[in-house]
Amino acid sequence: MNMVMTSSDHWQGVFHALPYREIWLIDFEFIARDGERPIPVCLVAHEARSGRRLRLWRDELSPRAPPYPVDAGSLIVTFYGSAELGCHLALGWPMPARHLDLFTEFKARTNDTSPARQPASLLAALAYYGLDGMGADEKKHMRDLVIRGGPWSATERTSILNYCEDDVLALTRLLPAMVSKLDHGPALLRGRYMVSAAAMEWAGVPIDLDLLTSLRARWLSLKRDLIADIDSRYGVFDATTFKQDRFADYLARHDIPWPRTPSGRLSTDEDTFKEMALVYPSLSLLRNLMYSLGQLRLSNLKVGEDGRNRTLLSAFQSKTGRNQPSNTQFIFGPAVWLRGLIKPPPGHGICYIDWNQQEFGIAASLSGDPNMMNAYLTGDPYLEFAKQAHAAPPDATKQTHELVREQFKQCALGVL
Repeated sequence: MNMVMTSSDHWQGVFHALPYREIWLIDFEFIARDGERPIPVCLVAHEARSGRRLRLWRDELSPRAPPYPVDAGSLIVTFYGSAELGCHLALGWPMPARHLDLFTEFKARTNDTSPARQPASLLAALAYYGLDGMGADEKKHMRDLVIRGGPWSATERTSILNYCEDDVLALTRLLPAMVSKLDHGPALLRGRYMVSAAAMEWAGVPIDLDLLTSLRARWLSLKRDLIADIDSRYGVFDATTFKQDRFADYLARHDIPWPRTPSGRLSTDEDTFKEMALVYPSLSLLRNLMYSLGQLRLSNLKVGEDGRNRTLLSAFQSKTGRNQPSNTQFIFGPAVWLRGLIKPPPGHGICYIDWNQQEFGIAASLSGDPNMMNAYLTGDPYLEFAKQAHAAPPDATKQTHELVREQFKQCALGVL
């Protein structure tokens, strides 16, 4: 164990916004194999007020308690903290009562201004604030060294600890740059969510391994049978290959105008098929087939030896702040019918819970609009919106007026 003391004078201006007895900036290096729980390799932690620094290799990490306090008087600072908090779980340590994740705060600050697919890495955050960081190539090299697993030489151990400390030092530069505009309450709430995300990534989703193995072994034949059955209505496949010219012929025969890409090819992405199938319901089966074929990569589903599907939830990654896990690695990403692979262990059950039109309900509450509130309380605000606009009769249902409901849903969400 290494502990050193350093000056913390440059932190004094930060403390008025962070009223804590101790402020610990931490980073772990760990091994994370596909579908498995993290295996901690080392920890580096800096305490901002006192200047204390900890550098601990895995055999120095206590299985009983972390080397820093995690009560409400101490603030734990990370960057994408579900990784560090997953190491807490691996070591049997309690979760911090107060957690500030500079990743979530960087996303909150830049989501409405950054281009689509803008990276939100530590390097990107440092660059945004004009701060120096380790080069991407060097970072990849060191990460590969960690993931390779031990044994590591004494020199490699030192290099890994130094690499880990570089990220902590980056946090010590990033926090002062961000803290002046930090909205403390919401920031702690987002940090609390990352604690929950770590617990979800740790637990994973139980999968029927026998059924998954059987599906993987027979997927090619299932794929052929599925295409043969549905394509008999459309004639747009050649064996298992979708043919643009045949699809163009089908569209011409049925007088269906279709969007094209800038290069002139017919658009075949999921969003286009979804929108066109709403206007031309006869395309629904083809749309479902294309979606299943595009998303169903069973070999990419990350399942550990204990039968749990685990992958990064990518919390706050979307432009709207939602989770954005990989569609191929996470069980809720591919075709919906694959959720039948979810299977609780003997003696347990699973409850699948989702909010009902959550965004609409929040908007109704915040706006105080009685029409929105009444629409939400019906259980189907989009259909009620259509009824309020006299676009659907009072006795309309989702089954009788599906297309009208979908149009008003798009309108409502677009306005929101």
